[in-house]
Amino acid sequence: MDGLTLKTFATLGLGLVTIGAGIGIGQIGSAAVQGIARQPEAAKEIQKFMILAIAFVEGVAFPALALCIYAIFAK
Repeated sequence: MDGLTLKTFATLGLGLVTIGAGIGIGQIGSAAVQGIARQPEAAKEIQKFMILAIAFVEGVAFPALALCIYAIFAK
């Protein structure tokens, strides 16, 4: 595969990973806010699981971002 093509796909992948992680975190936050609005007494428990879920999303996104950046700058 040509170097220019690989960099093009890596750049596209970088954008898709960023957008996907942003959408996922947004949905997690939205669900947490709705849950807290329905049960304010469970706010601390909901917040704890929200932060854990966000960490899982970021745990998938960061290696993908690293691979895309590596592919962009690799020779």
